[in-house]
Amino acid sequence: MRGRAPCLPLLLAFLSAVVGGGAVSEFRICAYNVQNFNSRKAANFKVLHTLTRIISRCDIILLQEVTDSDGSAIKKLVSSLNRYEGYHYSSVSSSGMGKSPDDMQKYVFVYRTETVKVTDQYQYPIQAHFVRAPLAVHFHSDKTGIENFVLVGLHADKDNAVKEMDRLYEVFEEVLKKWNNKNVMFLGDFQAGCAHMTRRDKKNIRLFANTSFSWLIGDKMDTTVTDETSCAYDRIVVYGKSFLKAITPFSAGVFNYAQQFKLARTTVLMVSDHLPVEVRLKGSAPLIQATPLLLLISTALHSFL
Repeated sequence: MRGRAPCLPLLLAFLSAVVGGGAVSEFRICAYNVQNFNSRKAANFKVLHTLTRIISRCDIILLQEVTDSDGSAIKKLVSSLNRYEGYHYSSVSSSGMGKSPDDMQKYVFVYRTETVKVTDQYQYPIQAHFVRAPLAVHFHSDKTGIENFVLVGLHADKDNAVKEMDRLYEVFEEVLKKWNNKNVMFLGDFQAGCAHMTRRDKKNIRLFANTSFSWLIGDKMDTTVTDETSCAYDRIVVYGKSFLKAITPFSAGVFNYAQQFKLARTTVLMVSDHLPVEVRLKGSAPLIQATPLLLLISTALHSFL
């Protein structure tokens, strides 16, 4: 029996960590400007495989600048995801919107059906205020502490970014009236950096001026790929204390998949000139429910060894 004794501290340390009560696996929300994602890009194996690896990390991801008019590119992407791992994915999308027939873009939310459900969706109707009117989706997930929440996606027009960002406050009021749910998150490519949105501009944007909104992606983060730019274009903003408390501290950030996947710059730029942003929500319940059993096992092993 003495030969097993060195394993005891490691085993008990493991059990103590589990008994200590960590949360169940966290829930990841992402947003990514996939830069003119269409059937041609979906047919490129490198692009499709890289996107599949990126999206498979997320319970929900907002894709912007999806330009496939018939939905075939998204269908192929979702099919690739469903072959990639144990989860099943589905999607919900907006209609095509843009300045001209040659620039019609969709918002697409791709999500894991095992961890989250779509309960409703709402396309903001006032096109005059936005080049691409925001898409709001109401989600329900038993895997999160807040369970019911709203995600509002926006790909702001670079020439109207300041006005569109300010108008998001009116979208918030509309969403609040529709669903009576204050757990609202705004996410997407807001053009909220560099020349498109200066510090002076922010004084005139209600989502900045109102302290009830928390900007989780800071001004100094770089959401672009090339070395020529260092701009926090892509953002995540949440309303209220309840949603903020449901977020894992310091989990918001930029996912640099070029470094994580060890990809060449040329390969990354084939996918997009942006990087994804993400944040994690705390799990719905701690593992403390299993504590009595784990304590019993720990005590028994200690006596046995």
